[in-house]
Amino acid sequence: MNRFMLQLIARRTGAGLLTLLIVSAVVFFITSLLPGDAAQLMLGQNATPETVAALRIQLGLDRPLVVRYFLWLWGMLHGDFGTSFANHLPVAQLVAQRIPATFELAATTTVVSVPFALVTGILAAMYRDTWIDRALVMSAMACVAVPEFLVATIAVLIFAVKLHWVSAMSLGGGEGFLNYLKTYALPVLTLCFVLVAQMARMTRAAIVEQLESPWLEMALLKGVSPLRAVLRHALPNAVGPIANAVSLSLAYLFGGVIIIETIFSYPGLASQLVDAVSNRDLPLVQLCVMLFAACYLVLLLVADVVTIAFNPKWRG
Repeated sequence: MNRFMLQLIARRTGAGLLTLLIVSAVVFFITSLLPGDAAQLMLGQNATPETVAALRIQLGLDRPLVVRYFLWLWGMLHGDFGTSFANHLPVAQLVAQRIPATFELAATTTVVSVPFALVTGILAAMYRDTWIDRALVMSAMACVAVPEFLVATIAVLIFAVKLHWVSAMSLGGGEGFLNYLKTYALPVLTLCFVLVAQMARMTRAAIVEQLESPWLEMALLKGVSPLRAVLRHALPNAVGPIANAVSLSLAYLFGGVIIIETIFSYPGLASQLVDAVSNRDLPLVQLCVMLFAACYLVLLLVADVVTIAFNPKWRG
C-alpha cells in the first residue's frame, strides 16, 4: 500500500471511531428516556419513596444526565462496564456468557451463506440474460423483499409444526452433529434467506462488469471458455467489490440476529438485549447496543479497507 491508501484507511478508521463516540452518546441518552424508573422496578411497587430515593442515589441516577454519561464513558474506556440493575452482577460477566452463542450463530450463517451466494452470483453472471439468470435474479429480489420474521414464522410452521423435523425453539446445547443441526437449522436458514440474496446480486453485478470489459470480451472471442474467463480472469479482478458486498451483507447480519434470537428463543446476546430492555436494565442495554454497533462499524471499516486496497486507481 502506498501513502495515499494508508491515509484513506486512517481517515476511515478515525471516522469510525468518531461514529462510535456519537453512537455512545445517542445510546446513553435514548436509554435514559425509557419509560419507568429503574429503582422503582428493582424494589417493586410496594417500596416507600424514601427507599426508592436511597437506591437512586446508590445507583447514581440522581446525578445530571450529562454527568452520568461522561462517568459511564470514562468507565467504558477503562473496562468498567457497570453493574446490572436486575442481577446485581457485573455487566461484562453477563455479556461474556452470551457472546459465544451469538458469534457461533453468526459464524455458522457466514460459513453457509457466503459460498452459496458466491456460486449463485457467478452462475447468474455466466448465464446472464438467459432464463437461469432471470430466475436467480427474480428469486433474489423476492428473498430480499420478505422480512425475517415472516420467513421465520413460515419455517417454523413447515419444518417444526408440520414436518416435526426440528424444534421451534433453538435453546442451544447438546453434542453431536445431529443436535447441532437441529439447534441451528431454522435460525441459519432464516438469516441466510436474505443474506444470500443480497450477496448473490452484488457478486453477479461485479462479475458482469468484468465480463463486459473490452479485454475480456476479446479473450472470449479468441476461444477462452466462459468458465475459465470467469474463474481465471473476471473473478480475481472482482475480488474488491465482492469482498465489499460480503462485508456489507454480514454487517446487516447483526441487525437481523436480534429478531431471529427473539423468535427462536436462542440464548444469545440479542435476546439478552431484549430482556434487558424489558427489565430497564440500563447498563446491560447500553453495553449490548455498543457491542452490536462496534461489530457493525468494524465490518463497514473492513469493507472500506478492502475497497481501497483493491482499487487500481489508488494503487499507483
